[in-house]
Amino acid sequence: MGSLENGVVLKKDQQLLNNNNSFGRVASFTKQHSNRSRIPRLFLPKRLGYLQWISTIVVFSLLLVVFQAFLPGSIDEKPGNSSNYNLGLVESDHMYLNKVIEELDFGDDLRFGPTKLLVKFKKEAAELNQSFVSETRIRFGYRKPKLAMVFADLAVDQYQILMATLATALRGIGYSMEVINLLLATFRIWLYLARDLISLDMEVVSLVFSNDDGPARAVWKQMGIPVTIIEDKDHTHTRIIIDWLNYDGVLLNSLEGKDILSCFMQEPFRSIPLIWTIHERNLATRLSQYNSNWTIEMINDWKRSFSRASVVVFPNHALSMMYSTFDMGNYFVIPGTPTEAFEANSLTALNKEQHQSTMGLVDDDFVVAVVGSQFMYKGLWLEHALVLKALKPLFAEISSDINFRAGLKIVVLTGDSTGNYSKAVEAISASLDYPEGVVKHADRYANADSVLRKANLVIYGSFLEEQSFPDILIEAMSYEKLIIAPGLSMIRKYVDDRVNGFLFPKENMKVLSAIISEVVSRGKLSPLAHNVASIGKQTSKNFMVGEAVEGYAFVLENMLKLPSEVAAPKPVAKISSIYKNEWQWNISNIVPKSSYKNRDLSSNIFLDKMQEKLNNSELSVSTSAKDDDFVYSIWEEQKQADIASETKRREDQELKDRSDQPRGTWESVYKSSKRADRSKNDLHERDDGELERTGQPLCVYEPYFGEGSWPFLHHKSLYRGVGLTTRGRRKGVDDIDASSRLPLLSNSYYREALGEFGAFFAIANRIDRIHKNAWIGFQSWRATARKGTLSRRAETALLQAIETRKHGDSFYFWVRMDNDPRNPLKLDFWSFCDAVNAGNCRSAFSDAFKKMYSIKRDGDFLPPMPLDGGTWSVMHSWTLPTKSFLEFVMFSRMFVDALDNQMYDQHHSTGHCYLSLSKDKHCYTRVLELLINVWAYHSARHIVYIDPETGVMQEQHALPNRRGQMWIKWFNYRTLKSIDEDLAEEADSEGKTRRWLWPSTGEIFWQGVLEKERDQKKMEDAEKKKNSREKLARIRRRNSHNHKPLGKYVKPPPEEMLNTTSVVVRR
Repeated sequence: MGSLENGVVLKKDQQLLNNNNSFGRVASFTKQHSNRSRIPRLFLPKRLGYLQWISTIVVFSLLLVVFQAFLPGSIDEKPGNSSNYNLGLVESDHMYLNKVIEELDFGDDLRFGPTKLLVKFKKEAAELNQSFVSETRIRFGYRKPKLAMVFADLAVDQYQILMATLATALRGIGYSMEVINLLLATFRIWLYLARDLISLDMEVVSLVFSNDDGPARAVWKQMGIPVTIIEDKDHTHTRIIIDWLNYDGVLLNSLEGKDILSCFMQEPFRSIPLIWTIHERNLATRLSQYNSNWTIEMINDWKRSFSRASVVVFPNHALSMMYSTFDMGNYFVIPGTPTEAFEANSLTALNKEQHQSTMGLVDDDFVVAVVGSQFMYKGLWLEHALVLKALKPLFAEISSDINFRAGLKIVVLTGDSTGNYSKAVEAISASLDYPEGVVKHADRYANADSVLRKANLVIYGSFLEEQSFPDILIEAMSYEKLIIAPGLSMIRKYVDDRVNGFLFPKENMKVLSAIISEVVSRGKLSPLAHNVASIGKQTSKNFMVGEAVEGYAFVLENMLKLPSEVAAPKPVAKISSIYKNEWQWNISNIVPKSSYKNRDLSSNIFLDKMQEKLNNSELSVSTSAKDDDFVYSIWEEQKQADIASETKRREDQELKDRSDQPRGTWESVYKSSKRADRSKNDLHERDDGELERTGQPLCVYEPYFGEGSWPFLHHKSLYRGVGLTTRGRRKGVDDIDASSRLPLLSNSYYREALGEFGAFFAIANRIDRIHKNAWIGFQSWRATARKGTLSRRAETALLQAIETRKHGDSFYFWVRMDNDPRNPLKLDFWSFCDAVNAGNCRSAFSDAFKKMYSIKRDGDFLPPMPLDGGTWSVMHSWTLPTKSFLEFVMFSRMFVDALDNQMYDQHHSTGHCYLSLSKDKHCYTRVLELLINVWAYHSARHIVYIDPETGVMQEQHALPNRRGQMWIKWFNYRTLKSIDEDLAEEADSEGKTRRWLWPSTGEIFWQGVLEKERDQKKMEDAEKKKNSREKLARIRRRNSHNHKPLGKYVKPPPEEMLNTTSVVVRR
């Protein structure tokens, strides 16, 4: 398991108690740890046989006799005398049993450690420190880090109390919060919105899919949160319209949150840091059932979900071990949860009789609950035997009291119902002369609540040194039960002896008997015991709050990779103590006790639904198989008919090929094939949207990456999607495949480094094949998520302005920089650019411009972007004439090439670039997001802002006010075209002799290309004529040499020749 420390052996006997003879095997195992007796070697054969089984039974019987005879007897030692570490189990002449106990394995070497996570955190911290040393990077901290807390529903439970406490503490060290409640049920979506919550000073967004509000709606009303209802008409939950990129991290709670994980498994949300907190053990208990039923699909599905989480948090180490099947090296244990205290408080309000009637316990019984570790290890049986031996004096006292109407009942809470540890408990109790029915074994997970509620005294009977405080003791303290526990290091950390509990040394069981005699008198607890139990309840109410707060803060501090405009939170050591004293119980006080929800019950219902869904899918597959059996004969007949038809078709084709067929020339066949290749992409049926776009003056393209962005895309004819990857394109929609139009985007490095800017290059590459409109526009899907898209009224106003050429060659945009959440201080252009690029935006622009224009001088070469009261465009939401767009792309190709030239080597090899504080795949995107503003300003375009709601237009940075500020000669079309032709000539002459980005970003065109194509055409024509002449010559030569005569000429005799001549003369 990835989260276990290397080299640690888990000493855990899973087959310890698998049959009725398990107790005998435990004794035999312990016997083997003693001084290696030579008797078995002399008398037992090497092979197993009946003699060995008989000997084993005899040894077992003898060990029981010795064990019963020499267990601790009378108690002479006082409770305070705990310095004697002699076991006191045997006398000096019984060294054999003493040796057995000394070598007993108490599981002390069992340890859990998040090794992979800690190594990862350490490595990333070292890389970050090294990058800061090598280059100058600045964190501006203009906004707080933003977290989203996601819940399964609106029920007030331990998760919301835990996260409310955590939110209060995180706010104190510099975080801002949003809460999202997701109940993936059926018909309705409740959207809860809140701003500036007074109690926690955080933004709250609660999104719930449910039939009803849930009891927690009273909590939100009490906090003054308005409610908006959105209908889910298609009864599906695939359109969860939340831009998770707005959050720096997500905290997901409970197993039921798995449904929302599907959003984080899709691009572009796959890289968002996510902490998944799991307190339920329901799934772990079903793993054996899944394995036995061969439901591999279910297990693999859960594995994928667990692997998606950056960190999976458990409240104790035992739970992380139970989920070891899904461990991908991302497990982390953060002790501290209000679960035990919350459940104890909620169960107190329920009917008590249903708990008291279990296990055959009555009101007059004095019940002692013996609890222990959740782990089953080899020494557990002997520890329970020692505790039961220490309870013998109490049993004798109660049994001899004639005034006590009932008796002593001892319940051993350990293991589960699948094992048979109850046989071992019965054997131990019988060996200690307990009457039948006094000592019982109970399933820890099924009966813990009922037994602890009825118990008068709780003894922790496990000597295992655990890493976290046992949750069973917290639950007992929450029920105001007196606890007695061994003085283990983790227990001593939170339990003060004789203050909120009693402690005894595990090496001296006499102290335990003395404590029991002190706190129990005549079948009742003493006043001291009641006082200690009362203090223990107060302690358990706010148990380990500090550990929980510090644990989550530590994980967030190491997991989150905050942008440079985000302020770093305070370190964990500076969390104020006021946030670590108590849980936020005020939330539960708002809701009536009857409204509490049983989280285990809801988790079981959720898992049952998943299992039912899987079974239904398997059933449908089996049903279809049965249907295939019914039509098998019909299918066979059809198959034979198809074979006969194919055979006849082949015969006809062969006969057709043998007959004379008129054939064209090779040149005509070649032209026909090329024509078919050029037109094969245009042979699709044109949908209504494509036909409508043909007659419009404008088409707005929406670049997107992955299925997670699909809900934010438009379906109107004015818009058209641009899928940056073929795999993530929408099905059945006329979207453009950017990677097929520009092979550069098939490279994952440049696809992520360029981001949505890569769509500009893809559209501009041979633009006349896909774009027929006079104007072109782009809009980011994230603008839709922020409700910053054009309304119908704004679209109409924009189209009218374009058709009437109201502002001429203009640059229209509708997402303002001064309203961007990253710019709360309304910074100017270059200051904002520096803030989102680690303080290196100006230097990046300056170096790129120097590279573009071959400037050799020192100092900055940065075009001015003055602060004149106007604003700028962000998030790639703008439109301009198609001709101007091509000019901008020509300028952008040179700029991106210059930017890549200075950053590629470091970024590609290490993942770090000086425009980000940490590893960042999208290194270039924040600079390129603002590039069009520089080009539009200095190329003397009208810059017009259009309000996305009203459509009102307002010109920014008016041209008369720009005089003397614009670098027109550097952004002039002739200048850019000249540089573009020089680059094209260089690329055309060099070919692919070095790594160079510019040729891969679009077409390569210059005057020499036309001449080269013309010369190539002439050479091809000359070659064709030459080949034709040579072919004709070969035909003539072949005909002249190989021509056969029609017949043989025979010379006639002389007389015939004379006759022929005379005849001729006569004529």
